[in-house]
Amino acid sequence: MFGTGHRTPRLGIDLAGGTSITLTATSKDKAAINPANMDTAVSIIQKRVNAFGVSEAEVQTQGSDNIIVNIPKGTNSQQAAEQVGTTAKLFFRPVLATAMSGPLPAQPSAKPSGSAAPSGSASPSAAASAGSSSPSASASASPSKAGRALSEGLKAADPSSSASASASPSASGSAAPSGSAAPTGSAAPTAVPTSNADITALTTQGTVPQDLQAQFAGLDCSVPAQRIDYQTDPAKNSVACSYNKEQNVWMKFALGPVAVNGSDVSKAQAGYDTQRAQGWEVQLAFNDAGSKAFADTTGKLAALGASGGPGNQFAIVLDGKVVSHPYVSQAITGGNAVISGSFSQDDATGLSNVLSFGALPLSFDKSDVTTVTAALGSDQLHAGLIAGAIGMALVILYSLIYYRGLGLVSIAGLVVSAVLTYSIMTLLGASIGFALNLPAICGAIVAIGITADSFIVYFERIRDEVREGSPLRAAVQRAWPRARRTILVSDFVSFLCAAVLYFVSVGKVQGFAFTLGLTTLLDVVVIFLFTKPLITLLARRRFFAEGHPWSGLDPKRLGARAPLRSSRRRPAATSAAVKEA
Repeated sequence: MFGTGHRTPRLGIDLAGGTSITLTATSKDKAAINPANMDTAVSIIQKRVNAFGVSEAEVQTQGSDNIIVNIPKGTNSQQAAEQVGTTAKLFFRPVLATAMSGPLPAQPSAKPSGSAAPSGSASPSAAASAGSSSPSASASASPSKAGRALSEGLKAADPSSSASASASPSASGSAAPSGSAAPTGSAAPTAVPTSNADITALTTQGTVPQDLQAQFAGLDCSVPAQRIDYQTDPAKNSVACSYNKEQNVWMKFALGPVAVNGSDVSKAQAGYDTQRAQGWEVQLAFNDAGSKAFADTTGKLAALGASGGPGNQFAIVLDGKVVSHPYVSQAITGGNAVISGSFSQDDATGLSNVLSFGALPLSFDKSDVTTVTAALGSDQLHAGLIAGAIGMALVILYSLIYYRGLGLVSIAGLVVSAVLTYSIMTLLGASIGFALNLPAICGAIVAIGITADSFIVYFERIRDEVREGSPLRAAVQRAWPRARRTILVSDFVSFLCAAVLYFVSVGKVQGFAFTLGLTTLLDVVVIFLFTKPLITLLARRRFFAEGHPWSGLDPKRLGARAPLRSSRRRPAATSAAVKEA
């Protein structure tokens, strides 16, 4: 414990303060509640919780249909409960305009190129929009990761399709479609923008509807308070934020009404393009309603890009945040599509999970919401420690009064067990995130009695042997097999109860069961590797071997029989002489 530098256990929400929420999955289709879907839900909820800007938040599955969300103190508990308890809202919206938001990263002195030519098509003459913030990917080179992060290609799933699969790093997504005529009338800036105001002015001019211009211009995605879900009405325009990790910039988007609902995605999976060797991609399949809406919308977006509009991008928006914004080169019919670019396997898998989750028939009920202030958590921890100290003191007092010197062995065993329990809980907190909560402290207090009970079983077996007239060293050895069997049976029953309680319980009761099971196993370790060897050593000391009145093994006090073994070995005449004398 000291070697790792972790010297205190990790405290749970009820002791450190914060909010603990238990979500229970419900669905008309019971088969939909499966480990894969639950893991996807955990991934989405984890992103929501991280959006609060807090550290050490925990989101994990429990059982087959429960998700436990623990949010430490310092977070708006009511907002957290509302955010994590609602089903993810996934929409496909057309992109009206986009721009960087917040402080600009350091830019290279060279002016970035403004156009991109998709592979296998004639080079379009359209310049990238004013929001471009990184060099474009040329047709002869593979799309850069930074470029892919800003704009992926959306194409038909049919391998024979002529839709472009290249990724253009245009921030606004106004890459020209493959095989189309060169668009005209695009707004190409004559100088690199030097401020957010310049970018906003150049990007929004003539592209954002009047009712959305003020909201888009005033949105600063670098401010956490402004990164909220603006999707109040799916039928209206909206704004949204997105973070580009590769270029370390926040992006803001002006979006049109919802074109396709996420629930219309029937299937989404990541796969590797082996035919064209273009790397990882995300394959989509829509239901009947989604296929029709998707074909209609992609046709309009492709025409918009060809006519020199502000762009032909499609934003995939999850809970008000843009997770991807691929460009469209042609109308995609048939209900199947592919999002391609310079995806890594993790990127493609993550995006497919987001799309899949929006299509799941899962919803969550908040079966338990517990909010604990830091002050209340401190009081509960203080009370739990006092209760444990009182329990330990009573056991020590009883052991000293009833067993006297032998009670010192039980006290030493309790101290060793307490040290082991504390150390293991500390290490588990650092390694697997085990949090010590109030029920866990209750389990540790109960374990004091279990540990003391093992000592009592062994001590009483030894005292029984002493009552039968056995010397102490022989009594210790003869009592051990019987005591060992009883201790193992007792601890097995306790551990079995703890294991059953752990697997069938929900919420914080698992902390009690885990601690009870852990301390039960430690009791076996202590009694075998500490108590038995220690008593064997003490039996060789005169204080205990001769049955001192304060040793707890005084034969007279125990009502022991007179030893008969030595007299049986003497001849009858000798015994009679001894008696006469």
